[in-house]
Amino acid sequence: MILKNDLTGLALLNKPKGKTSFYLVSFLRKLTGVRCIGHAGTLDPFATGLMVMLIGRPYTRLSNRFLLSDKAYNAQIHLGRTTDSYDIDGELISTSDKIPTLVEVEQAILKFQGEILQCPPMFSAKKIGGKKLYELARKGIEIPRESKKVRVAIILHDYTYPHIHLTVTCSSGTYIRSIAHDLGQLLGCGAFLETLVRTHVGSFNLESAQNCDELLTIDDLNLRRQL
Repeated sequence: MILKNDLTGLALLNKPKGKTSFYLVSFLRKLTGVRCIGHAGTLDPFATGLMVMLIGRPYTRLSNRFLLSDKAYNAQIHLGRTTDSYDIDGELISTSDKIPTLVEVEQAILKFQGEILQCPPMFSAKKIGGKKLYELARKGIEIPRESKKVRVAIILHDYTYPHIHLTVTCSSGTYIRSIAHDLGQLLGCGAFLETLVRTHVGSFNLESAQNCDELLTIDDLNLRRQL
């Protein structure tokens, strides 16, 4: 018989909308009895999709191997409105009546291909001076942030105003919310990220992930081992 605390490996889960990344950590702790559980990159509560969960110390110690993997997303951007968090959960701060043409959208997206400089949003977990940016943002404080280089490849699937549907493949540390916001600024109409689904983390894909409501016992958990 395998004791719960002997469980180690990777679990691929499909995070439901409205749940935090820590919800999955807590969920797996209750299911497995293992306390040492982490993940290979957070998703915002409004986002859904693939979370690579690291179960047991041998795997949490290797978190950087997975955290630094490229990731892919399906994203829907809403034009004509901006929010303070750059996504659908934020407070509305401006609106615009401008309706960009398809050609304008296509030309703007070309600016977000390859290696680009990206400034992290204030509503993010990034730490500056020991403080998480979102903690400052919630107090109405905005501070200068240093831009960093990220790698991005974007495919435009559909544009029907006010919605743009994209696939984004990117390097670790890329903020899709910032891409949405910056794209809206470039188009002169503003934008925010309305939906986000993570489809890939490195070689792992969403099709292989399990829904939380399918996991009733440890035996239902499909653990993978890659040490």
